[in-house]
Amino acid sequence: MKDPGRDTSEVLQRLSETPGLSGHEAPIRALVAELFQPLCDEIHIDALGNLMAIKRGSGPLPRLKVMWAAHMDEIGFMVAKVEERGFLRVTNVGGIDVRNVLGEEVIVHGREDVIGVIGAKPPHLTTKDEQNRPVPMEDLFVDVGLTDERTRELIRPGDVISFRRSFRTLAGRRVTGKALDNRASVAAMYCGLKLLQTLRHEADVYAVATVQEEVGLRGAATGAFGIMPDAAIAIDVGFALAPGQKKKDPITLGKGPGLLLGANAHPGLREHLAEVARRFHIPIQTDVAPGRTGTDAWAIQVTAFGVPTGLLSIPLRHMHSPAELIDVDDVEATGRLLAFQAAHLTHDVVAGWAPPLQDGNAAGEEGRS
Repeated sequence: MKDPGRDTSEVLQRLSETPGLSGHEAPIRALVAELFQPLCDEIHIDALGNLMAIKRGSGPLPRLKVMWAAHMDEIGFMVAKVEERGFLRVTNVGGIDVRNVLGEEVIVHGREDVIGVIGAKPPHLTTKDEQNRPVPMEDLFVDVGLTDERTRELIRPGDVISFRRSFRTLAGRRVTGKALDNRASVAAMYCGLKLLQTLRHEADVYAVATVQEEVGLRGAATGAFGIMPDAAIAIDVGFALAPGQKKKDPITLGKGPGLLLGANAHPGLREHLAEVARRFHIPIQTDVAPGRTGTDAWAIQVTAFGVPTGLLSIPLRHMHSPAELIDVDDVEATGRLLAFQAAHLTHDVVAGWAPPLQDGNAAGEEGRS
């Protein structure tokens, strides 16, 4: 084993607290490279900014290629305008829920990092109609507490803004923090790579921390095209059971990842994941989505000739808020499933899923020669 590895909670904390908004992933990418480097044979960064950590297998050439994909970008804000007296008007980067952000501390990543708070008109000065609806994005502002002159020296339109939220441990192994969508899944890949140090696997494993998922699944599309994997597993978060959930069968914290059943999941790969989970006593849950999932799996599945794709969803509460909540046991269970599935992936297994795909794979090999 190259590296004994770090405690999963420690990894989660570092991943959660490091900034990396969509299109501005450099800080989080540097951390992921630091974490993954001792556990893989090669690391590459593609033109869009995806990080690909490759753990070579021991099978005969040409080896199978399995892709793990977890997006490392997070939601946040961008400075739209610097107003008089140093107030900042903002716009969203990704799916911001304005109900969750009033009063939150943020970091403006300008010429240097500047701490601020998200404000709005005081309730005493609002109309009755304004009091009964969330504050719209255009009425929010960030107050950095600086003079107008100093604000303009440090901050310009286009600078991005991340939430300033400390990672916390709650009861048992439950933790809360920002950007656990989807740093929890990056941590699961870390756990999978760590376990692979002790397992023999024929396939080459590509653990890909993708970019720009929150603004359109962009990194997954380019990453999959660059790899052309024989199988791919996207790892993301799913809606965990909480008050107000209307989904018939939501996944639950502490019971393992949700395994997708639906059009966005290849049935052969899904069954192989389920079989591996049963064999190695890894807890999983059924996650049903008849069509689009809005995850990296959606983009990977239709890359080039098509890629057999699965989706694992780590249960998460309070999605797209600064205080997301997960169970560390689910992260580690996901990592175990990734590693054991990769260790039991063979040409015969893949051929059994859909034999006609072999012609497509052969054409892909000719195209890369």
